[in-house]
Amino acid sequence: MAPPRRSAWPGLPDLRTMNLHTIDTGFFKLDGGAMFGVVPKPLWSKHHPADANNLCTWAMRCLLVETEGHLILIDNGIGDKQDAKFFGHYELHGKDTLAGSLKKKGFSPDDITDVFLTHLHFDHCGGSIRMEGGKLVPAFKNATYWSNRFHWEWATRPNAREKASFLKENILPIQESGQLKFIDVERPEEAATPFVADLFPGFGALLVNGHTDAMMVPHLTWKGRTVCFMADLLPSVHHVPLPWVMAYDTRPLLTLGEKAAFLETAADHGHVLFLEHDATHECALVERTDKGVRLKETLKLADL
Repeated sequence: MAPPRRSAWPGLPDLRTMNLHTIDTGFFKLDGGAMFGVVPKPLWSKHHPADANNLCTWAMRCLLVETEGHLILIDNGIGDKQDAKFFGHYELHGKDTLAGSLKKKGFSPDDITDVFLTHLHFDHCGGSIRMEGGKLVPAFKNATYWSNRFHWEWATRPNAREKASFLKENILPIQESGQLKFIDVERPEEAATPFVADLFPGFGALLVNGHTDAMMVPHLTWKGRTVCFMADLLPSVHHVPLPWVMAYDTRPLLTLGEKAAFLETAADHGHVLFLEHDATHECALVERTDKGVRLKETLKLADL
């Protein structure tokens, strides 16, 4: 990505000297049918077996961007403030936590200067807010939280389909704290035409609308490669084939078009796909084949 003429994220430094860290926050379970949409279970279960309740395990993998003067966390998992009944629906498991993973990298929540939220579904932003003394407070007290106005309005006035994913206790306290800022992005004239908004040198975001309105897919220039934080545009390597679209997506046909355009670009330019939800694979590369774009190989961020 070429450096932008102006920054949509004022005040941040040139991040072309950045370092990236994988931040694991644990696993949860979701219905396999919901995760693979119209794909029949005999097909998807070969790649991602379900348990007796038809639930599959998924990661909540976040990304930490380290640069001089700034420490930027992209998404933050499900958090720990909900009650046992809520967590019981998702069977949280694994040893990794957000705070624990940050500590392994030598950081604490207080060191985070910026929290970039791809979108406001609970498994992506639940760690933004914690309970302290019976009050909901920002988990990152020194951070600016970044969203965009289009998605914020969508999430704070939720439709009936997504209402259970947009939890007000995860969202409203961010604004009430005074730590929320909106990234200056422009909606494309045609929603099916994806584009990259340059936020500052080395950090762009693809705005997509199929999964939920105005979700942002960060594009980071690192070690001469483009690393794409896939959020829910591509939850796992098994979602690379175009028809493998989640039933959670609000506009599945739009997702098909957004995926097609993204995957062709990723294959042609060798983009590294950082997978937020794949329980096994951290990153992936794709390539063009006679059957369309397909998985080329998987790798770890540390292998780059």
